[in-house]
Amino acid sequence: MPTIIKLRNLKIQIFAGDHHPPHFHIVTPDHEVLVRLSDLEILAGSIDRRSLDRALVWVRENRKVLNEAWERLNER
Repeated sequence: MPTIIKLRNLKIQIFAGDHHPPHFHIVTPDHEVLVRLSDLEILAGSIDRRSLDRALVWVRENRKVLNEAWERLNER
């Protein structure tokens, strides 16, 4: 699972060959959430608000990077 970016103690990752809908993982030492790419809705997991907010600032500015990574890693 490639790490797309590391922001202090959190990572934004996308699995290769993963299930739909297209999503990414936000991982901290204590938490993990799956977030849908299309609308940034949390699909599963839990995370503290501060880490989520920090990750989503980057995601909103770099959504194209995540969409391209999903397509590259999950071609069918």
